[in-house]
Amino acid sequence: MTDQPYFPASGNAWDKIDPHAAGYAPDRLASAVAFAEANETPWPRGFYYDDGRYAPNVDWNETGPWSAVLGPVRERGGSAGMVLQSGRVLASWGDVARPDMTFSIAKSYLAVLTGLAVDDGLIGDLDEPVGRRVPGPLFADAHNGRVTWRHLLQQTSEWRGELFGKPDQIDHNRLVAPNADNSRKGELRALHAPGAFYEYNDVRVNLLSLSLLNLFKRPLPDVLRERIMAPIGASNDWSWLGYDNSWVEIGGQRVQSVPGGGHWGGGMFIGADDHARFGLLMARGGAWNGKQLLSQSWIDAMWAPSALQPNYGFLWWLNRGPHANKSAPETAVYALGAGGNMIWIDRDADMIAVTRWLPSAKAPEFIRQLIAARGI
Repeated sequence: MTDQPYFPASGNAWDKIDPHAAGYAPDRLASAVAFAEANETPWPRGFYYDDGRYAPNVDWNETGPWSAVLGPVRERGGSAGMVLQSGRVLASWGDVARPDMTFSIAKSYLAVLTGLAVDDGLIGDLDEPVGRRVPGPLFADAHNGRVTWRHLLQQTSEWRGELFGKPDQIDHNRLVAPNADNSRKGELRALHAPGAFYEYNDVRVNLLSLSLLNLFKRPLPDVLRERIMAPIGASNDWSWLGYDNSWVEIGGQRVQSVPGGGHWGGGMFIGADDHARFGLLMARGGAWNGKQLLSQSWIDAMWAPSALQPNYGFLWWLNRGPHANKSAPETAVYALGAGGNMIWIDRDADMIAVTRWLPSAKAPEFIRQLIAARGI
């Protein structure tokens, strides 16, 4: 190894590192990988149960007229993942190149796109009302007119309305935590002032995506590919797809707005290896092979705890609070998607783990075993 940070070449040209050389016990590392492989999500490979119910909606207790799937859904692969140490592949399992649905990890990609908008000067102040730059009725009334970019990024906007046939009410009383009780999800509740209440709400995240589309005035997947994914050598196999009814007109062109997950189908279809490159870029402060693709200041802002939800930053999860993994450092951060998708970044150890289809309730044990494999 050299003193210079390692960055993988394009494609599948990853350097590997021997566990002993990286300070890991091979048998304990193998046990951690075996744990991930043995605990694949119970979701069906095609995402639909035999009775026709969409697996995510079953988990979230979502029923009724608003629960329709609007975007494409593709059969998933099996357990897969990668562990990087100092950027090199320490371990991998399954088909890491398969572009599977990744659900809410797409939110963390939206946070990076917001950072590009800030770096480009398209957003001057995160505390500015979004409606000052996004035309139309979405932010026109007195309540929604107070919603800022920061609110949308921290999921505290309390925006009210309907977007692509989905009202904000659909995720009222929604909880995101291991074994969370979502028995009241979808029940209408009184709204708070924008910025005064945290709630994980996919309609409002999709609103952020549409607002960014209005700023960039071109498809967000194109911006991501040009500014982030191509420079880091990602594959051409990933895609980011919207809903059948999420086409809008921007600058006289018909463009599809993309969602921040696969809650109602669509979203990002991507492989573990591309997630690993993305995670490595974040861990390296937005720099790749001497080129700054995203400002370090934005990454610091993304990973700063919000006042109302200390384990949440700008659409990234932080290893803090009552649900923190006690075996891992508080500085660890992660992108998380339903069904068991995760990009875990341990900056202190220069370690990144990408898991596919390992349920979130099992992920802490995998990370515990991974950390326990270090220190020989």
